[in-house]
Formats: sequence, structure tokens, C-alpha cells
Amino acid sequence: MNGKTKNMVLCALFAALLAACSQIVIPLPMISINLALFAVHLAGAVLGPRWGTASVLVFIVLGACGVPVFLGFQAGPAYLFGMTGGYILGYLLDALLVGLWTRRIGNSLPHLCIAMVLGVTVCYAFGTAWFMVLTGRTLMESLLICVLPFLPGDAVKIGLAAVVTKALERRQILA
Repeated sequence: MNGKTKNMVLCALFAALLAACSQIVIPLPMISINLALFAVHLAGAVLGPRWGTASVLVFIVLGACGVPVFLGFQAGPAYLFGMTGGYILGYLLDALLVGLWTRRIGNSLPHLCIAMVLGVTVCYAFGTAWFMVLTGRTLMESLLICVLPFLPGDAVKIGLAAVVTKALERRQILA
């Protein structure tokens, strides 16, 4: 398999992984917790900025076109552009930043974790601003609803994604 074909296959596989991780849910009143960010971090770290971001874009386009890939098997433009849509679109920035950091700065375990923290921070900033515009809530209200409850879980997702990235690298599974 040539390099471009391999990258396209991996892109599709990571889009499918993101769709599957989006369905592993802990429901909360306003915004549920799922494993989507784990898959986004992994895509950026493993596939790099171009193909990692492309895999997230494939996921978003599928969901926008009606394929039920979003949280709770939701789909369509209304869901994508709803109050949590900014976080979904923020996945693109997350994967891009993680991919850029790991390719340019390094992909040691600490570098992976730093890259993923930066990625999730930008994702949260974009998604929270979007949430505020659509709901009319203040920054503090939005942070209390959309960010603070999720930080412990995100720390676990970041650690897990970094360890899985290194394990894949060591075993040369995707090489």
C-alpha cells in the first residue's frame, strides 16, 4: 500500500474511532462526557496535523450530512450548529495543534501531554465562546457548566491518549 493510500485508510479509521468514542457517554444535565477528545488527541498525535485534522473533518462532515456519529447518535446541521457545536468544531483545532506540536517540538510523553493540554484548551475556548453566544450565559456560568466539570476526565483522556500514542509508536503498528 502506498503512503497516500495508507494515510487515507488511517484517516477513515480514526474518523470511525472518533464516531465510536463519541458514543461512550456519561450523561450530565447540560453537556455529557464522552471519549471523543481521546480520539481527537490520538488522531493529531498519531496521524499528524494534516491527516489527523482530516480525520476529524471527515467525522464532522459525516455528522453534518446526517450520519449519526455525534454524541448519543445525533446528526445533522441543527445538532452541529447547536449549543455544543463549537466544541465539535473545536476538535479540528485540537487535532491540528496536537499534530503540529508533536511534529515540530517532539513526541515524548511530556510533549504529547503538553500538546494535548494546548489542544483541549483551544477547543474549550472556541466551544465555550460558541456556547455563550447561543445561550446568552456569562463566561463564569459557561465555564462552570462547560469546562470545570470536565477537567478531571480530560486529564485522564490526555494521559491515556499519550500512553496509547507511545505504545503504537513502540510497536510500530501504524508505521
